[in-house]
Amino acid sequence: MPIPARVNLITLGVADLARSRAFYAALGWTEAQPADESVAFFQLGALVFGLFGLEALAADAHLDAPGAPGAMSLAINLPSREETDEVFAAAIAAGATALKSPQEVFWGGYSGYFADPDGHLWETAHNPFWEIRDDGSVRLGG
Repeated sequence: MPIPARVNLITLGVADLARSRAFYAALGWTEAQPADESVAFFQLGALVFGLFGLEALAADAHLDAPGAPGAMSLAINLPSREETDEVFAAAIAAGATALKSPQEVFWGGYSGYFADPDGHLWETAHNPFWEIRDDGSVRLGG
């Protein structure tokens, strides 16, 4: 059986679940299930976004030690440069660390990076070559 070409859950390992819950709530995201002491889930359109204790995630995956964040990034693609700036500013106001303010980039778009309280990289971007639908989904090739 081929692997389905979709991602429907992203879970980040975090050092302090309460701190991360508060950060993502400050972004305006609402937990989709009743609070649990070990995990948090947020419904983001067709995607579920999860937070799980770093040590618990490592144990669940049978890793000897938890990994360090920053080896990948998550992105919020937006329909305009102005919205890219607004989302970036809202993340900073919520407690994110600014890594690169939104700016024109080599591939013809506009993007910036911030880090959440655990150092996970988030990109806010406007890609003029992609269509951002009203529901927030992305259509490649615009």
